[in-house]
Amino acid sequence: MTHWLIAPVVLPAMLAPFIVLAARYHIGIQRVFSIVGVLMLIAISGGLAWTASDGTIMLYQLGDWAAPFGIVLVGDQLSTLMILLTSVLALFVLVYAISSGWDDRGRHFHALFQFQLMGILGAFLTGDLFNLFVFFEVLLIASYGLMIHAGGTKRLRAGVQYVLFNLIGSTLFLFALGSIYAETGTLNMADLANRVALISPEETVGIRVAAVLLLLVFAIKAALVPLHFWLPSSYAEAPAPVAALFAIMTKVGAYAIIRVYTMIFPPDLDVTAGLHDTWLLPAALLSLAIGMIGVLAAKQLDRLVAFSIIGSMGMVMVSIALFTPEGIAAALYYIIHSTLAGAALFLIADLARSGRANLALTPQPPIAGATLTAGLFFAGAIAMAGLPPLSGFLGKLLVLDAAFDTTRMVWIWVIVLGSSLISVVGFARAGSVVFWKARSVTPDDDAPMAEPPATMAYVAVGGLIALLALHTILAGHMHSYTTSIAAQLFAPEPYISTVLETPGKLSEPGEDH
Repeated sequence: MTHWLIAPVVLPAMLAPFIVLAARYHIGIQRVFSIVGVLMLIAISGGLAWTASDGTIMLYQLGDWAAPFGIVLVGDQLSTLMILLTSVLALFVLVYAISSGWDDRGRHFHALFQFQLMGILGAFLTGDLFNLFVFFEVLLIASYGLMIHAGGTKRLRAGVQYVLFNLIGSTLFLFALGSIYAETGTLNMADLANRVALISPEETVGIRVAAVLLLLVFAIKAALVPLHFWLPSSYAEAPAPVAALFAIMTKVGAYAIIRVYTMIFPPDLDVTAGLHDTWLLPAALLSLAIGMIGVLAAKQLDRLVAFSIIGSMGMVMVSIALFTPEGIAAALYYIIHSTLAGAALFLIADLARSGRANLALTPQPPIAGATLTAGLFFAGAIAMAGLPPLSGFLGKLLVLDAAFDTTRMVWIWVIVLGSSLISVVGFARAGSVVFWKARSVTPDDDAPMAEPPATMAYVAVGGLIALLALHTILAGHMHSYTTSIAAQLFAPEPYISTVLETPGKLSEPGEDH
């Protein structure tokens, strides 16, 4: 048992109250501790990812209580990849928040930021469904505080809408957990995988209802159509660094679907036969289409980026819904890409806000630092639209290749390629209005000249773009790694035996351990 596995949860959980109690009136001290904490998270997450890269599965038993009775954290290739991605993203978002002054526009930004990281990282590492629910609630509470940071009527209204939709998801989650526990007597994922497989075909009604409820919950978290209504307003009204961090939150829903529906409810299981391709794939294709149509129809730059997040999640879910090793590998590659691209675009939209009255897609006088901001927007738009040479193009090729031999290949190819064309037109329209047509508008001589954004703000955004370029350059290595992750997911026996520490033993539903 390695104690390092709990460090990504404990570290932000300790930093947050320390910042509130010891440094609430000293923004400089808060910034130092936040940056140092995130750097430590990157180091720890990197070490865990390196340890898991050869297929090693790490286990931490809280209180030294063995599963399924105790709480366990599990580190495999998938979970360690996701915590490393979250930690790296958090660093660039935090640098932008500090350099732009967003963290000083309200109270307790850094404490809430650390609690948010605790919730996200805990959700990736937990080994049982009930604690997945607990970490969902931790990140929900922290994200609400971050969303209304700096105040404002619109931001408060969007925050309330965000909380209401997610509370619906939490209620459904509790119903699903109750149904699963009633049917199996456990909520540990590894133990569930054993027990669900032993349920007889005549007694599958209850567990099938629970599987559907779980899918609805995770679809809400992933902003899958028609459960996406909370996202555009919530992300568009949130402070830019918060919206950028939220780019990883929809991936928590995608992660949960991958984890639960490859281990507990795999495609070849009679209990959930038809659930994956009958419901998930059509919803994913619809999400992709509506998201990119929203990009074309958006009247504000921040809402355009929010709709692109919905479209990118549709692309991820199309690949996941195939539930093949090739599809999961493509989805994981695209998750990394879309997280970095979405976060970069939210920060770029905030850079474009400098010197503009608003983010409406109407010609306005040129903004300070327009040339550099336009260049970053061009790179981010290419990435999100899936044009060469960046990783979005390669990610879409992987998704199309994974769908090549499926019965719904035509639908997938048509919608993926059609939505890509629509997104190109939408981003091109937005860029031309905000940056190019601005030169035709005469600035008001009496208006005060806006200060250009801080240099470190550009460094933070440039760092995300550089990571996208690195993700492209190392595409072969990254795809090989995501393929290895997919192979591990579709052969969960080592995971199960490590958690239960009983290799090859299957427990009957209701059997005492």
